[in-house]
Amino acid sequence: MTTINVRHETMRIAGHRVDNERRIEVRYPFTNELIGSVPKATLEDVRGAFKTAAEYTPTLTRYERHRILQRIAELLLQNKETISDLITMEAGLCKKDSLYEVTRAYDVFMLSGLLCLQDDAEVFSCDITPNGQNRKIYTTRSPLRAIAAITPFNHPLNQVAHKIAPSIATNNCMVLKPSEKTPLTALLLADLLYEAGLPPEMFSVITGDPAEICDEMLTSEYSDMITFTGGVSIGKYIAGKAAYKRQLLELGGNDPLIVMEDADLDRASTLAVNGATKNSGQRCTAVKRILVVESVADRFVELVTEKAKKIRYGDPMSPDTDMGTVIDEEAAMLFEHRVGNALEVGAELKHGHHRNGALYSPTVLDRVPPEAEVVLQETFGPVIPIIRCPDDIEEVIRISNATAYGLSSGVCTDNLKYITRFIEGLEVGTVNVWEVPGYRIEMSPFGGIKDSGLGYKEGVLEAMKHYTNLKTYSLPW
Repeated sequence: MTTINVRHETMRIAGHRVDNERRIEVRYPFTNELIGSVPKATLEDVRGAFKTAAEYTPTLTRYERHRILQRIAELLLQNKETISDLITMEAGLCKKDSLYEVTRAYDVFMLSGLLCLQDDAEVFSCDITPNGQNRKIYTTRSPLRAIAAITPFNHPLNQVAHKIAPSIATNNCMVLKPSEKTPLTALLLADLLYEAGLPPEMFSVITGDPAEICDEMLTSEYSDMITFTGGVSIGKYIAGKAAYKRQLLELGGNDPLIVMEDADLDRASTLAVNGATKNSGQRCTAVKRILVVESVADRFVELVTEKAKKIRYGDPMSPDTDMGTVIDEEAAMLFEHRVGNALEVGAELKHGHHRNGALYSPTVLDRVPPEAEVVLQETFGPVIPIIRCPDDIEEVIRISNATAYGLSSGVCTDNLKYITRFIEGLEVGTVNVWEVPGYRIEMSPFGGIKDSGLGYKEGVLEAMKHYTNLKTYSLPW
């Protein structure tokens, strides 16, 4: 039995603990027990946080930023079990997933610390055309006034790390609003950042009701940029509301894993099951659809079903559990409904489709019609839907592209002609050959097109570019 110490938390505004009587409860998805509460920020809280951030001018050298980022990476590993427990308690993710998240966040801070040591200036010689002069043009980058960041529930630590680490690396000040469903980890991270030596004015964490405070975060006169990871509808709202502000929007995905007739089916089925169920399927880059050509579909479905049945799901705090809950019962009920709808329109249930509160089993569906809601929309849970396709690569590509999303994809084939055609033809930001759609390293460019984003990339290196203003100057030497 897990002992729960209910946390009465405060906001962290420039290092100050700010509280009020209005609270938001945070509950353990597995049992629905209360594990903590956070304040509902007022508009004055938000305005004060942005004003403080905009009026502070960071003076950290590259070396000082490097040391802070390396130190927070070390602190994450030193406190790995405590942080992992907190992620599991507020998100319902199993310990295997929450421990992995801590190590991913370590990578984000460690790589940001290394990258901020690299000079990002460029030099252009001007005497390269008949109209040129004997001059050189130089570039330099400077931080923004303040950055507004909004993060989702599915990675309470790593999503925050991907916002704040590049911000520190570029000497920026940031005001973060984590998901109201999983705010506790962000507050703990703020404390560790202050402990690592970050000037508190450079990072504030606001908690509250999005309906009350998000418009202020989007339109604050003191901020120059909004970076958001989350759902498509909210992303489009932000795009319209935060007019004439720099925007970095990483939205949803409906990512396919494509299995062609030459694929190693054992390897492909392992990628399919792991890609659809890791983090309880709650990743924008999770395998959301499996497109398999008809000639190998029967055997592939058998292997997927066998492997899905071996997944141990249940108590998230148990070290033996492979998959915990989804974020809440409402989400689990949505997946249950979508699977039920797929069965009504012709899909075949091979395994799962069991729900107990926020716990929804790994669920394998075969012969899913491409127009079924479970694959047409982003189903943010551990559903493994298999779409059978003709043995025709052009038809596979057409089916893959026939959704509003365009984030990432995985391809299982050794045929170079197929690989070349997929890279060219899939309407996505990433094509991974013999890997799940979500594969990347924390510094590589990442982002989508269509309803998955505006084409601007995240990842540490790309974020550092977005978080700065580029100035050019020329000199006669």
